[in-house]
Amino acid sequence: MLTKIHNFSAGPGILPAEVMKKASEACINFKNSGLSLLEISHRSKDYVEVMDEARSIIKQLLELGNDYEVLYLGGGASLQFGMVPYNLLSDSGYAAYVNTGTWASKAIQEAQKIGRVSVIASSEDKNFSYIPKKYTIPSDADYLHITSNNTIYGTQIKEFPKSNIPVVCDMSSDIFSRKVDANQFALIYAGAQKNMGPAGVTLVVIRKDMVGRTTRKKLSMLDYAVHIKGESMYNTPPVFPVYVVLETLKWLQANGGIAWIEKMNNAKAELLYNEIDTNPLFYGTAAKEDRSYMNVCFLLHKPELETIFEKTTKEAGISGIKGHRSVGGYRASIYNAMPIESVKVLTEIMKEFAIKHG
Repeated sequence: MLTKIHNFSAGPGILPAEVMKKASEACINFKNSGLSLLEISHRSKDYVEVMDEARSIIKQLLELGNDYEVLYLGGGASLQFGMVPYNLLSDSGYAAYVNTGTWASKAIQEAQKIGRVSVIASSEDKNFSYIPKKYTIPSDADYLHITSNNTIYGTQIKEFPKSNIPVVCDMSSDIFSRKVDANQFALIYAGAQKNMGPAGVTLVVIRKDMVGRTTRKKLSMLDYAVHIKGESMYNTPPVFPVYVVLETLKWLQANGGIAWIEKMNNAKAELLYNEIDTNPLFYGTAAKEDRSYMNVCFLLHKPELETIFEKTTKEAGISGIKGHRSVGGYRASIYNAMPIESVKVLTEIMKEFAIKHG
C-alpha cells in the first residue's frame, strides 16, 4: 500500500484530487469526443467553451463587472514583471514599488529595464520578515505595484493600501484563498501553480481603462490590448492548464466559494501557528501580524536536530517542507487544496518531536 503523501510544496502546489481525476480523464477522452484534450484544436467549439467559462468564472469569484477583462497568458508571473511596466509605465513617468521579498525584487528589476522606478517601501532591512506599513504613495506615479503574499519569507499583506493611483498586485500565491475587494485593483496577475492549477498559465485581470496607456510600439505578444482582442487566444493558449484552472475554480465554487475556503485556510494556518508558538523546539520567522496563511515558515531552536526532524517527517509521508535556502528551516505551504488532516499530521509530529527531543 502506498504511503499517503502530505504535499506541502511551495509550488507547483497541491491540487484537489477530484480535479486531478477529471484532468486525467480529459487527457484520454475529452467530452466524449474520442479525442484527448491535449490534441484538440483550441478553435474547436468544445475548447472555446472552456476558455469562455474559465474567463467568466474569474469575474464571478472576484465579483467584477464588465469594466474588467480576464486573460490567460503564458510566461508565468515572471513575464508579468516586464509586461506590467511595458504596458503601463510611460516614457516620462515612473512607477512606485513596495519591496517585500524575492519576487517583488525581481519585479522591480524588470521594471527598471523599461523606465523609472521608485521603491517607496521595503522590508529588506530585516530579511523581508515583515510587511512595510504607513508609507506614502506618490500621487504622480503611473501605478503602485505590491505583492500580496511572499512565499519565501512567509509574509502576507493583511490590509491593502488605499491609493489614488492605479494599484497593480501580484497575487500569485494567495489568489482565491481569502476575500478581497478586487475592484480596488487596476491589474491583478497570478501564476496558476499555487491555488489555481498547474504551471504553464498565468491569470491577468485588467481594468479596461488601463489598456493603451503608453504610446510605445509594442510587440504583439506583450500587448494586453492584443490579447484582449484575441480573447486570450491571439496565439495557441496553454490548453491543458486553462482547463485544469477551470475545474479547480469550479471545485472551489461548488464547495462554497471564497468564503468557504477562507474559513478552511484560517483553520489550517491557526492550527499550525499555534503549534509553532507553543512548541519549545520551534519558532516562526515572520512578524506575527504579517504571517502568511499560505506559506508558514519556521525554524528549530536546535539546528542540530534538523536531520532527525527531516527523517521523521519523511517517514510520515510529508513532502516539500524544506525552507527556501535564503531563509532556511522549514516552510509548510498550505494552499487551498491542502486538507486540514495533513496539517494535523504535521502538528502531531511536531508535538511528539518536542516530547522526545525537547
